[in-house]
Amino acid sequence: MNYVTLGGVTVGLCILGWDATKWWPGRKQLLKDPLRHASKLLPFLLSWCYGALTTLGIAGLIGTASSAVLGLSNWLGDAALVWGVGEQPGQLSAAKTFVPLSTPGACLVLILTAVFLASVKKAGGETSGVLKRGAWCGICLGTSAGVAGFAAVPLAQAANWLGDSVYRSV
Repeated sequence: MNYVTLGGVTVGLCILGWDATKWWPGRKQLLKDPLRHASKLLPFLLSWCYGALTTLGIAGLIGTASSAVLGLSNWLGDAALVWGVGEQPGQLSAAKTFVPLSTPGACLVLILTAVFLASVKKAGGETSGVLKRGAWCGICLGTSAGVAGFAAVPLAQAANWLGDSVYRSV
């Protein structure tokens, strides 16, 4: 399991805040057509889910890439906390327990990786950036002790269930 520090969570929350601010259409516009505006969050949300899944016990190249992104985010966030606001680096913010992915759940993450890479390539432009930032945010917040980390538990259970359903029926 990858462990996230307060710095890594800070980076994840900065990404989340950045994208939420860029998305926010304004109160009047949101009330006028909430479904259209809410649907613009879907690419970020789905890629967040993918990023969170890659931190839950995935090994191999996908796990190594996820671990590297998390390690870099921890380092960047810790450096920003030390030099920006004078806080101590390396304080863990990881959840005490997590639900690891089963073998079929890990197989599903491999499929999702292919879909994610194809989506990033096809999207291009701003949507490609939203997908990448969503996955990065999910990697940073997926194993945190807060609400975002809590969301990873049902996400892992759903991935395990779907993987079991797909691979047991074949």
